[in-house]
Amino acid sequence: MGNKDVHVLRGIDLLVSKGDFLSIMGPSGSGKSTLLHILGCLDRPAYGEYLLDGRNMFAGSDRELSRFRAEHIGFVFQSFHLLPMLNVFENVALPFQYSGSVSLREQKRRVKEVIRQVGLENRMLHKPAELSGGEMQRTAIARAIVMNPGILLADEPTGNLDSETGEHILEIFKKYNHAGGTVIMITHDREVAAHARSCMYIKDGTIAVPSV
Repeated sequence: MGNKDVHVLRGIDLLVSKGDFLSIMGPSGSGKSTLLHILGCLDRPAYGEYLLDGRNMFAGSDRELSRFRAEHIGFVFQSFHLLPMLNVFENVALPFQYSGSVSLREQKRRVKEVIRQVGLENRMLHKPAELSGGEMQRTAIARAIVMNPGILLADEPTGNLDSETGEHILEIFKKYNHAGGTVIMITHDREVAAHARSCMYIKDGTIAVPSV
């Protein structure tokens, strides 16, 4: 911030295995979202390295990072980030605008398939304002996985949802994980975190042992 350094993460040393389902817990302001943004190549750390399959992710240009994110990393946010003027089908199809390697026919097939997977085939032409919170979150998940990314990053994906809808969202994550995808999820809810295969706790920017 200006000439002042703000230390958010402090010497994080983390190894995530391919195919893991990791939950990250911690109080507000502990650095959870910053860590997720670094893992998703949205923020560059001031120092240190982020290696993905042995590749230093911050050695490339912003354009290279954008292409990599579009093809290999899916994002699911608590506030959905759907475009209000687009319907479900159009929102889910957005990631293909950042990749020219998929034919239009294949794009349509993939979009319809992931919309079916999240149970929204009857809401395909509806806009976000016509959807419930759970339906908007399922649309966001479909958008995140339509490119078949190897990594799915989720920031409080059930925070705005009732418990039943939240359980359905977590089942979608589990199916994605069982199919070989790596899931990293931020949550403040211990019951939600228990759905993951492993859990870590962050406090004051460092990996900590949670208090009982």
